[in-house]
Amino acid sequence: MTNPTGSGLTYAQAGVDIDAGNEMVEQIKPLVRATRRRGADAEIGGFGGLFDLKAAGFTDPILVAANDGVGTKVKIAIESGIHDTVGIDLVAMCVNDLIVQGAEPLFFLDYYATGKLDPKAGAAVVKGIAQGCIESGCALIGGETAEMPGLYSEGDYDLAGFAVGAAERGRLLPREDVVAGDVIFGLPSSGVHSNGFSLVRRIVARAGLTWDAPAPFAPDMTLARALLTPTKLYVKPLLAALKATDGIKALAHITGGGFPDNIPRVLPKTIGVELDLTKIPVLPVFRWLAQEGGVVEQEMLRTFNCGIGMIVVASQAKAGEVEKALTDASLAPVRLGVAGARGADAVTYSGKLALAGKLAL
Repeated sequence: MTNPTGSGLTYAQAGVDIDAGNEMVEQIKPLVRATRRRGADAEIGGFGGLFDLKAAGFTDPILVAANDGVGTKVKIAIESGIHDTVGIDLVAMCVNDLIVQGAEPLFFLDYYATGKLDPKAGAAVVKGIAQGCIESGCALIGGETAEMPGLYSEGDYDLAGFAVGAAERGRLLPREDVVAGDVIFGLPSSGVHSNGFSLVRRIVARAGLTWDAPAPFAPDMTLARALLTPTKLYVKPLLAALKATDGIKALAHITGGGFPDNIPRVLPKTIGVELDLTKIPVLPVFRWLAQEGGVVEQEMLRTFNCGIGMIVVASQAKAGEVEKALTDASLAPVRLGVAGARGADAVTYSGKLALAGKLAL
């Protein structure tokens, strides 16, 4: 494109295409409208998004906010050209952090930064974001698309998400009454979720595999599609379980840092947990990563969810009631252990992860 006067430069010549940005906005408007919920009309285009807490049915709410990204998992999306799932991850990584505090997600905002805007790829990303919002019951009320040539290579992009939720005063988690004897449940994950992908990508490179090759642990899928399986959204099922029982004392989202770093975040300083690793339903993808990468058990536990994406701490007296509520919500709880007095380590283990054996189901 040349300047009509033949002299001065234009923004487009500098690498920023405002028309492409406007085209993307038009493409995503129907996706955004589909996320409407009580308290938000989910329209975009203004300078800020609005949310009406009273209309959402809250009486005396505490607001809870969280933000996150999807890490280098986005690199697999870029290199494979599969852009329609990382948006789900973006939402999940934020709203799963809200539910662990007992908060219902209300609204979501995204930040999409790229070197050169591809409206089709950008719309696919937002399609995933909208799907994640719908599945977790929050409205997509705004966002930002930033085209920054020179900062990102052409074709590269990165994502950040911001979520706000609310809980009525007195209903926040974790509770302060976690004690020795409380029961620890694990909720199965959908896959690697959105942590540890720098190691995942290193293992893939070491194995000499391409993204379009059959996944060694799921041969009916390409490696890229299998690794891009979205992070599980636990929000609506856990909200149902929290409504059904008051026996849930704490929840822990197993993200970066795995079991040893995340579980202590919701425990009193004097309480630890012992987990029976033989009870963890290790998914084939984790067996492949451990075997192909020579990753030892301790590193697996601190890097990946290994098949458990959420931890539930339940009252010993109401453990059966909690297990039923989680089962009724289709969360397939697994009893992993019990809480006890904290020793040198807040999280200790018995048994071994099932990292050996066949890879494919």
